[in-house]
Order: sequence, then C-alpha cells, then structure tokens
Amino acid sequence: MPELAVIVPTFNEKTNVLPLIEAVDRALAGIEYEIVFVDDDSLDGTSEHVRAVAQTNPRIRILQRINRKGLASAVIEGMMSTSTPYLAVIDGDMQHDERVLPQMLSKLKQQQLDIVVGSRHVEGGGMGEFSQSRVLLSNAGKALSRSISKTPVSDPMSGFFLLDRRFLDEVVRDLSSTGFKILLDLLASARRPVQLGEVGYTFRVRARGESKLNIIVSLEYLHLLLDKWVGAYVPVTYVIFGMVGAFGVLVNLSIILLMLRFGVEFSQAFIWSSSIVIAVNFFLNNAFTFRSRRLQGAGLMVGLVLFYLACLIGLMVNLEIANSLRAQGFPLWLASLTGVTLSSVWNYWITSILVWRAHRRGLRRPAIS
Repeated sequence: MPELAVIVPTFNEKTNVLPLIEAVDRALAGIEYEIVFVDDDSLDGTSEHVRAVAQTNPRIRILQRINRKGLASAVIEGMMSTSTPYLAVIDGDMQHDERVLPQMLSKLKQQQLDIVVGSRHVEGGGMGEFSQSRVLLSNAGKALSRSISKTPVSDPMSGFFLLDRRFLDEVVRDLSSTGFKILLDLLASARRPVQLGEVGYTFRVRARGESKLNIIVSLEYLHLLLDKWVGAYVPVTYVIFGMVGAFGVLVNLSIILLMLRFGVEFSQAFIWSSSIVIAVNFFLNNAFTFRSRRLQGAGLMVGLVLFYLACLIGLMVNLEIANSLRAQGFPLWLASLTGVTLSSVWNYWITSILVWRAHRRGLRRPAIS
C-alpha cells in the first residue's frame, strides 16, 4: 500500500505529465507512493494523456473534473480520493522542486508535525528568476495572510507542502475551497495551533506551458481573504457582487454626466447609461464573482439577456420601495439606500440561480483533435 500520495492539480499541462512523473519517481526512490492528477477538463488532452500512462503505470491515477474549476477545490478532491496517511501537493508545471519531498516527509514523521511547507523564504530556499513584480506580489500576499492565519509561516503563498491526513480530517469541513492558495486556507481553518515545519527550495523557471499567474489569481486570493473575514456572516460572492455593483454606480454617474454635458436629456442619458452599466456588471460578475461557473459561448449571450431582465425587475423593485418609503416620511437617503440594498439582494439571488447556475450545465468544451 502506498504511504504517500502526491496530488497534482492540472489544467493544460499535457507536456509536463511525463517529465513530472519521471522526476517524482527518481525523488521518491524507496518510498511507496502514488500520484493523483486532478485535471479540470483540460483542452489540451491532459486527462486522456494521464489515463493512457496509468494503463501501464499502477502508481498513476487521474481524477477528471467536469464543469468544476479551481486549484483549491481540485487539491481537496484529490486528497479525499486517496487513502494514504500522508499527502503532498505539488504543481504540475515543474516549478516546485520534487527532490525535497523525502526530506519533507521525514521531517513531518520524525517531528510529528501536521504540515511541512516547501518554502522559498527560509535557508536553502529562493525565488529563482522571479521578476521583481512577482516578488512584490508574493510579499504583499504574505503580509495579508497574517490577518486570517494565526500560524507563523514564512511562505503562506506556497503551493508546495506535505501534510498528515489526520490534520486534513480536522479542517476539511471548514475550508473555503476558494482560489489558488490552498495552504493558507488549511492554516486559517485550523481551530488549534498548527504544528508546522518548513523546508527550503528554490522556485524554478517554467520550462513548458503557460503561467497561470495573472490578475484572476490575485483576485481569487482576495476572495479567500474575504471568505475568512466575513464568510461566516454573508456569502463572499454577494460581497463581490456588491462591489461590482458599486463600481457600476460610479460608471453610471460618469456616463450620465458626460451625456448631459453633450446636451442629451436626463431621461435618455439615464436609459443609455443604465443599459451600458448592466452589461458591464454582467461581464465583470461573470469574470470575477462567478468565475467558477462562468459562462462561455452561446450560454454567455443567454445569460446576458437573463441578467438584463433580472436587473430591470430589480430596478423597478428599487423604485417602488424607495417611493413607498418616501411617501411614509422616510428621509430620501434612507429610502434610496433601502431600495438599492433590497434590489441588490434580489439581483444577486435571482441571477445566481437563473444565470450562473442553470446555464453552466449547458456549456460544452470543444472536442480535442
């Protein structure tokens, strides 16, 4: 029976599969292990490639997720799909140094730790050829992480770590499963002091494929922070939905003022600006708020139409409530705020059900040639 499962979340990493398998096999010589690839239905045939390799290599397993995305949730599903007492997480892009895995496992067992982190910020570690901007981004994330995690760790942004299953069983039901930073999620979800160790490694330059680090990753990191800050009281998606809506209000006012300056009547300016802002809000919510359920292709157009209808109903609700409260003598600001808040709740509730839940099942990815 394998002692260690190496969980590898992938998306479009077909060219790295064999090099990673060979590298892990060399590193874990003498250790009983298995590799669990968790693939988010890659377009490049990663799942099919791993499945073919698994036919001749009993150490290899594949978990292909359909209509589900996200590194954190992929890692959790991969860890829960195996029975090994120890679990390692490593990226599929070959940038983590698999050669330190035996040292991480030995440290965890000998010191009876909950988790051992592969760190770029301790002795023996380094950022490699990271650009200065990415170093600054990493340091900023490290600083923000202290607000939600009580466990001191030099590299909370690391995606390379090894943990005891017993620790996973303690925290798994409290995980946010949000974004890319599963390590921070694990540490922040613990209800007791975490017994943590660190092993240094140098981050490598990606040799094949494309980097997944972009603005979306940064936003999903903020999503995780928000979930830990306010997730117990209000859905984080509603908070982001509200932030998008607040941005839309500013855009709306700007467009109206611009049109008024060019001589457009207020009523026409209001109609045009509202129509534009509804579309802007839809695309922002599709990209950020509901990223894990985002619409594509024909579903995107259907979702846009439904979003317009829902928001128009919300606008009428807003006006009706505000007018009713004003008629009862409420101050203008309170009547307006109440109307906006209730219509916001309506828009979030109805669009999350009709737009970003119903239509994701209809999405189809292109066939692999």
